[in-house]
Amino acid sequence: MKTFQHEDLDEDILTDLLEEINELYEASEQTLIELELKPHDNEMQRALFRSIHTIKGDLGLVSFTPLIPLLQHVEDLLDFLRKGQIEYTSNMSDLVLLTMDRVKGFVQSCISEGRAEYDDVLYSQLVTQIMRISPENSEQHEKLLAEAVLLLDPSLDLHPGDNNTASETTTNSPISIATTGIPKSISNEKRTDILFFRELMKPIEKRSMYWEGRGDRIAKLAAYINKIAGSPIDEDQLAVACYMHDFGMAFMPIHLLHKQGTLEDQEFNLMRSHVYKSARLLEYLTQWNDARKIVMQHHERIDGSGYPLGLKENDICDGALLLGILDTFDAITHARAHEAHLQRPKKKAVIEINRIAKGQFSTKWMQAFNYGMAALLTK
Repeated sequence: MKTFQHEDLDEDILTDLLEEINELYEASEQTLIELELKPHDNEMQRALFRSIHTIKGDLGLVSFTPLIPLLQHVEDLLDFLRKGQIEYTSNMSDLVLLTMDRVKGFVQSCISEGRAEYDDVLYSQLVTQIMRISPENSEQHEKLLAEAVLLLDPSLDLHPGDNNTASETTTNSPISIATTGIPKSISNEKRTDILFFRELMKPIEKRSMYWEGRGDRIAKLAAYINKIAGSPIDEDQLAVACYMHDFGMAFMPIHLLHKQGTLEDQEFNLMRSHVYKSARLLEYLTQWNDARKIVMQHHERIDGSGYPLGLKENDICDGALLLGILDTFDAITHARAHEAHLQRPKKKAVIEINRIAKGQFSTKWMQAFNYGMAALLTK
């Protein structure tokens, strides 16, 4: 490890730098999600290239030199992509976001400590690995990209046959949250279905100003927590359930969706009917029967006080137990019209969910959730 100590810089300059990096990170994350759907979209490819190019330039302006060679080679990789010389893959998105994570951490450390440690050997290895990717060796790209990603985050080396328990998983290296909520190792048929469901939800999410991006957020977090628990839930079924669980909300009156204050009994019963509407959409797609079950049960509570059937914990499937937690978490961390659902910071939201968990949420899944959120929020 080496230590980089920057020259005296105005605090406002450093703060502006970090804000721009955060904005570019969020924009790039959304671009990468869209590229999962349209991997040949040249406009999005160019946008991703520009984000990395801008970050590299910003670091150069303040002489934060240690990460510039790595960013330059990631930029070169994206240049191949935007020129149509190589193909986009999910491993490429992981490489971009993990690199940006390192940049954010580096800048944050410089701001708070006046210096930052960095692994020059690792970055040299990454540069060498990325340089091996060229338009002439397309058959090796996935392998080379996967190896580069594992250099940045060895915890991603998960083997399909592993069946760790939640307690065993939490003792190993933390699992990273994925770029998208769409599982990578699935058949083309299933992938097409999941992408269709995700696209189907987009106009529904836009119907209310409080929903946009909800499906992606919950699907990514669900996949992450499921892996922490040892993957007891089929990841394909879980992804579909995450995207489709609120489909029925599209058929609720808009004034009801945005009503402030307490819902009347008749209004509440109408809102509760959304689980039937959501589940019915999957009723004749037998390959997604488990997803339909998750959707149907995600508002059940372990003490039997939930809806629509009043099931108790042993009768509720794991997918629904997990989705129930994450549905609530997303609701209280993103703005809502109801006064009772004002946006909370994520750390406070975790505390609040633990406070209300008794009788409502599964102890097993709360343990996995708490471990996962602790890892995410302390990065």
